[in-house]
Amino acid sequence: MLTESNTYESLYRDFTWSIPSFFNIGRAVADEWAARAPDRICLRHFSPLGDHRSMTYGELADRSASLATALTSRGIRPGDRVAILLPQGFEAATTHVAAYKMGAVALPLALLFGAEALGYRLRDSGARAVVTNAFGFARLKAVSDTLPDLSLVVLTDAEEPGTTSFETMLREDAASFEVVDSTPDDPALMIYTSGTTGPPKGALHGHRVLLGHVPGFQMHHEFLPQPGDCVWTPADWAWAGGLLNALLPALLLGVPVVSSPGQKFDADTAYRIMEEMDVRNAFIPPTALRLMKSVERPREKYRLNLRTIGTAGEALGRETWEWARAALGITVNEFYGQTECNIVIGSIGKLGVSRPGPIGKAVPGHVVAIIDGDGRELPAGEIGQIAIRRPDPVMFLGYWKNERATEAKFIGDWMTTGDLGRMDAEGYVTFFGRDDDVITSSGYRIGPSEVEDCLAGHPAVRLAAVVGKPDPVRTEIVKAYVVLAEGHAGSPALGAEIGQWVKHRLSMHEYPREVAFVDSIPLTTSGKIIRRMLRERAIAEARAESAAGKAS
Repeated sequence: MLTESNTYESLYRDFTWSIPSFFNIGRAVADEWAARAPDRICLRHFSPLGDHRSMTYGELADRSASLATALTSRGIRPGDRVAILLPQGFEAATTHVAAYKMGAVALPLALLFGAEALGYRLRDSGARAVVTNAFGFARLKAVSDTLPDLSLVVLTDAEEPGTTSFETMLREDAASFEVVDSTPDDPALMIYTSGTTGPPKGALHGHRVLLGHVPGFQMHHEFLPQPGDCVWTPADWAWAGGLLNALLPALLLGVPVVSSPGQKFDADTAYRIMEEMDVRNAFIPPTALRLMKSVERPREKYRLNLRTIGTAGEALGRETWEWARAALGITVNEFYGQTECNIVIGSIGKLGVSRPGPIGKAVPGHVVAIIDGDGRELPAGEIGQIAIRRPDPVMFLGYWKNERATEAKFIGDWMTTGDLGRMDAEGYVTFFGRDDDVITSSGYRIGPSEVEDCLAGHPAVRLAAVVGKPDPVRTEIVKAYVVLAEGHAGSPALGAEIGQWVKHRLSMHEYPREVAFVDSIPLTTSGKIIRRMLRERAIAEARAESAAGKAS
């Protein structure tokens, strides 16, 4: 854990890791707290109808032990993969804790996955059990014939032939279960990354991954835990963002976590959750923060008690950073990481380490650099690839059954990210985006996030995405796809106005030369823009225009 300090320099300098010889995530986030304070609230569930519920550490410890007993009696063994296909809620948290306590490998999966994506992950992982609800089971049935390793399906809210009831399993004897004495490097968790090329890869983590998250989690939440702290995120717990940036570290530190039903993100609902559940600490991805700008004077409309907001996944940008300070009274603390090695760069406004633009400085305990293609550290101010030095407790064990991909992730002792960035002389890192997202126009390299954030500041823009469109003169031009705010209609004049908005606020070379008005922008289940789909669309547009020009 971090020791409170008055300066970032002393915070980073004085930090040392203390990783025990044995560490089990399930025991740490449930049983140890239950032994000390069984009635302490650990989970609170938001209900749109207002009948909110809560769970104590004692209940979490007992229920997870019963579930682990039941899974063991049905043939699930240490090392087996247990898929968790559930929304945020008590059942998902209980299943995670049970899997860790019995030495299994938790495999979180998003309910929004289609049958093909779901089937691939279950087959590739060799999952032995799936815990899901009726919605997930409908998806699962479509691919069940292709899953030879799957031997157990547990349903939380329905009864189907060939399945087992979650509630029935919770009636097993909890007292008879003994938690596995895991080492920090024993496998605990596997999250599939979408990546930019090839099929998804399972990033396998040891139990130490939770300890590795603690300093970064405490940093952007400004020395959490503080009295009254309560954590919520709209990010799905199936992803590293929801699970490792919110749920598990908060439980470890004794801070209650708010869960909410799965939904398409809605700004008013987000404000309502934070008000009614007295949320003090939120992790809200940049895209969601931009959508929250649609609610005018939120502090007048809702009684908010926020202390900290952390954000990650994409660059936040100046416009949204400044909006949050003005509209919410909060300095949003950005942080950065990947599924393979998370929360390694961060901000902490309390210590003055927060600026519009950069994503922060290296989190205590992590060594971060900007490197070239040969693994050489680049001097301040030069653009290269963001990299993290191994060994590092938060770093993954490797890709599941894919040694070649694991080896390719490293250059010497640097774990590469595929993300371009620049570090200044003070240690601030600015994120430019994935290498394949960066736009090359007239010799300039343009990161899309900064342009998107500037676009989001225009009163007519609800959401925007920017990609490079092939151009015979400039290599690429900046093309913006814009979802308009309510009350605005697309027109050539508005497109030109939006382009000028960016030109005057950023630079002459970064403004979008083309603006297309669209009904929606493709997003991942974790709220990131799927620029690949828009790039393909822009490429197709350029080809069609070229063909039409030749024909004429």
